[in-house]
Amino acid sequence: MKRNRYGAWSGGPDPLAPPYDVRAAVDEVGAEVLEGGSLRDALRNLLRRGLANRGGLDDLQARARRMRRDAMRRGQLDGAVTRAQQLLDQALAAERESLAGRDDDAALFNSAVLDNLPRSTARAVEELRDYEWTSEEGRQRYQQILDGLRDEVVEQRFRGMQESLRDPAAQQAAAEMMRDLNALLARHARGEDTTDQFAEFMRRHGDYFPEQPADVDELVDALARRAAAGERLMRSLSPQQRDELASLMQQALGNGDLAREMAALTDNLRALRPDLGWDRRERMRGEEPLGYGDATGALEEIGELDDLIDQLGQDHPGATLDDVDVEAVERALGRSAADDVRRLQELEREMRRQGWVNRSSDGLTLSPKALRRLGGTALRQVFADLTGGPRGQHDLRDAGAAGEVTGASRPWEYGDEQPLDVVRTLTRAVARGGAGVPVRLEVEDFEVVETERRATAAVALCVDLSYSMVAEGRWGPMKQTALALSHLVATRFPQDALQIIGFGRSAATLSQAELAAIEPDYEQGTNLHDALRRAGRHLRKHPEAEPVVLVVTDGEPTAHVDEDGYPVFMWPPTRETITATVQEVDKLTRFGATLNLFMLGEDAGLRRFVDAVARRSGGRVFTPSSGDLGAYVVSDYIRARRGRRGSRAA
Repeated sequence: MKRNRYGAWSGGPDPLAPPYDVRAAVDEVGAEVLEGGSLRDALRNLLRRGLANRGGLDDLQARARRMRRDAMRRGQLDGAVTRAQQLLDQALAAERESLAGRDDDAALFNSAVLDNLPRSTARAVEELRDYEWTSEEGRQRYQQILDGLRDEVVEQRFRGMQESLRDPAAQQAAAEMMRDLNALLARHARGEDTTDQFAEFMRRHGDYFPEQPADVDELVDALARRAAAGERLMRSLSPQQRDELASLMQQALGNGDLAREMAALTDNLRALRPDLGWDRRERMRGEEPLGYGDATGALEEIGELDDLIDQLGQDHPGATLDDVDVEAVERALGRSAADDVRRLQELEREMRRQGWVNRSSDGLTLSPKALRRLGGTALRQVFADLTGGPRGQHDLRDAGAAGEVTGASRPWEYGDEQPLDVVRTLTRAVARGGAGVPVRLEVEDFEVVETERRATAAVALCVDLSYSMVAEGRWGPMKQTALALSHLVATRFPQDALQIIGFGRSAATLSQAELAAIEPDYEQGTNLHDALRRAGRHLRKHPEAEPVVLVVTDGEPTAHVDEDGYPVFMWPPTRETITATVQEVDKLTRFGATLNLFMLGEDAGLRRFVDAVARRSGGRVFTPSSGDLGAYVVSDYIRARRGRRGSRAA
């Protein structure tokens, strides 16, 4: 027997691996947010760039734009009129050659008719309708004008037209098909169930539709795009060319059933799909004149590419990758492009399925699960700065976990976070089960180290959201700092109460999700007064906790809240703004809050203000670089939460 041996795949990328690492995608979004980018833009950019060197929406959209430019250079749209003029000239030349040398009355009459034809091609064709041709070649050329145009028009609408419509029986069959089609579309427009009628229609007339639509909607979509291309062709011609072509088409289709059903079909399709840009004009360039079929085909392709470019742009509110027509992508850009879209759709669905993102009316947003991961990333970066920085600060991974060790131990209880007392745990196990190895442990054997009771802290982190924070490149470090502190409190100090307060012209409390998604509004104003008011309200809700206020700003106060509750901005800062802000500082100081300020930049006015506040409140001023901001804030929070209230109680 043949034996097979299986091992690790070593021939390149794993063919069974998922198309994208979802966690890597979330981390990529998080990295952009922590650098100061917009959450909305970061999620959008993820899909636009793609992952792992696979095509993103930007690449696909660029390819679609190039194809549109190529289609616009395909040729001149007036080819149908030009072709009719050429055939007419050939027909007249052959007829004049046939009449040359004859001097009978019939020949002289025919020559006079030819000499007095209108300059308009359409009108000349119409006047020659009953002309008695003496040249067979001339007659055939003339007949090609209308027969060829009629065949092109109907073939453009129905790609399955296999035979010419010069036979009256073929024309009648086409008219009968269109009559049944119009009846089907009328029922569909009224909202009736057309499943059975559609099946019967395809049984009778399916040869006209080689694409074999699955239902009425697919049928309408295909026919409406072609009909809209025909209407755009008419709108794109000059008024004279439009009149010429319209007249020629009317003569080609005649006044019978075929023309009436074709006109009714156009009206029905336009009513069902009014969004296809029926009245849009295009300016195509190129050397070759395009016949009716080629011109409408180019315009149909341009229209489909326009829709595709819009879908791939994902610019409208609530846009989703499910809006992208994958089949249209495959028709226009090829199989590999369609596969790229399917992978991106799978990535978006998998991110939602695994709970990393949520979809709302505004698009994708990070879920609480993803925000925890983002906060953890921010905190790890801060800890890396703490352990690797030049200040010699200690690693805070165990800070605040259990308080000071008392030297005693007690039996473990469910929910305990204190470290195990290994010696006493093993001693209890040996006393219960006897000496020897292995030592078997039971739940009742475990003891934990007894620690002092931890004090809780009420923390208000006030972060400056003014325009200067964006302009000076401090927006990203501010977000990283706030997210890191939020994650630290949630995971290491859950008994603490943290409130993040953002302040620009006015102040507002921010959840972790709001902080990650917040974008600058470019409105001038630094309303520290409002931020400190909100901080005071937060602290007073937790009277038993250590009150801590941390302020991150790069500008002196330029706004305050007036007596009516409205923000007032003024530059340079007014006495009223400074006074209102200092009054809030005094209230926090009397409450016993630790008030530390982190000054970004070298603004002289800000330096004077924060130094005065620090002296007045007994707080401290830090001047970190933007890159060190997170390490300064987190380490100061650790120190401050154990701070003065405990020492005063002692």
